[in-house]
Amino acid sequence: MNKELNLNPNPVVAYLKKPSCEFTKADIIRYISENGIRMVNFMYPAGDGRLKTLNFVINNEAYLEAILTCGERVDGSSLFPFIEAGSSDLYVVPRFRTAFLDPFAEIPTLSMLCSYFNKDGELLESSPENTLRKACRAFNEVTGMEFEAMGELEYYVIAPDMELYPATDQRGYHESGPYAKFNDFRTKCMSYIAQAGGMIKYGHSEVGNFTIDGKIYEQNEIEFLPVKAEEAADQLMIAKWIIRNLAFRLGLDITFAPKITTGKAGSGLHIHMRIVKDGKNQMLDGGVLSATARRAIAGMMELAPSITSFGNTNPTSYFRLVPHQEAPTNVCWGDRNRSVLVRVPLGWAAKSDMCRTANPLESDSNYDTTQKQTVEMRSPDGSADLYQLIAGLAVACRYGFELENALEIAERTYVNVNIHQKENEDKLKNLDQLPDSCEASADCLERQRDIFERHNVFSPAMIDGIIKRLRSYGDKTLRADINGNQEEMLKLVEKYFHCG
Repeated sequence: MNKELNLNPNPVVAYLKKPSCEFTKADIIRYISENGIRMVNFMYPAGDGRLKTLNFVINNEAYLEAILTCGERVDGSSLFPFIEAGSSDLYVVPRFRTAFLDPFAEIPTLSMLCSYFNKDGELLESSPENTLRKACRAFNEVTGMEFEAMGELEYYVIAPDMELYPATDQRGYHESGPYAKFNDFRTKCMSYIAQAGGMIKYGHSEVGNFTIDGKIYEQNEIEFLPVKAEEAADQLMIAKWIIRNLAFRLGLDITFAPKITTGKAGSGLHIHMRIVKDGKNQMLDGGVLSATARRAIAGMMELAPSITSFGNTNPTSYFRLVPHQEAPTNVCWGDRNRSVLVRVPLGWAAKSDMCRTANPLESDSNYDTTQKQTVEMRSPDGSADLYQLIAGLAVACRYGFELENALEIAERTYVNVNIHQKENEDKLKNLDQLPDSCEASADCLERQRDIFERHNVFSPAMIDGIIKRLRSYGDKTLRADINGNQEEMLKLVEKYFHCG
């Protein structure tokens, strides 16, 4: 029995009886032919961070083979700001491994994510998915290892207040119904995401929970399992698309915005990472954090200010990155410490067999828990460009292996206390701060851009475009300017409510 295939919720995987990474064009045609599929959707991320869709009706098998082989033309200037109208044509070609049944389509429809190609049939240098592909390739070339990632997708559900079983303000963490009102919505989302190929770890209600002007605001989270970094970004893109579509159909409003009101928990998009060689996790050595992991962390410490350019991309992002909101403000890392930028979460390193302790009838499990250890970057939020963000993290972790003093940097930036408590003020003073605005983030990226452009990962045109967009907000003093001004804060929230 193949445990990786058994119970897999993706109907395409179940029918073809092979993992999605092995899908071929012939597999896709067979699945479509034998399962009554009448339409095909091509989907691809654009410059605004959202998935775009191109619909095809299946005229016949010859036409189906043609679109799967050749893709189709699209207007690149309408998708990306860096493409001129005079030379705007691009190709989009489906990646068969991403195939999934559209859970919302009335007509049976198979959807696939696409890659962009230029007029010469080459992968588009500045496209989101190709940037991440290049980042992963460079990481492998420098380290000889593979870069894996997964996301924690946080969002708020907004609906009229039912005035029954009111939740406790800012105490919604892992709450059950009826105090948590949207657990059923979340589990439905999780089911659809899993059917679309998303490798989900779990879901739960989050801390944020409040009522304003007759509306409930309930924060939820769906967390994924670590997979190849390119797949991680694809899964998060599809997940956001599914959550929004299901909310729309149920008459709910949802937002991934980093901050929707002052004094309440903002929504992050924490990214967990691990480094793998020959199928083995390299983050631990003898049950403790390995030198490999600490080198990667050192790289993130050095590039953390400019990583905000990819992970915190609108002015409301910087209203979340403030003290005492379980969001980072300073460049540091630590074990199980939620006041730091990079957290090393519990990794099942204890020698105890907890399963047998909880279940005395069980024999020794001998489960390899070393595969579970990750490190978590806590600054990104839902405004992030997913492909740029994970590419930037891959660059940062690779950079740690290029630094001669990486282990010294890791030691210097390690903290084992809550840096925001008064008694730790001296420690806080010695730590670098994250940017406090989009403009400041752009300045950081300008200073460090050469590192991201090395190995031809980020194109100069992409970096130029990111810097230009961030500076266009003119928000250098915005956080201080509207501090305590609820009316102006509301205008800002409304403007960026549906970001990412």
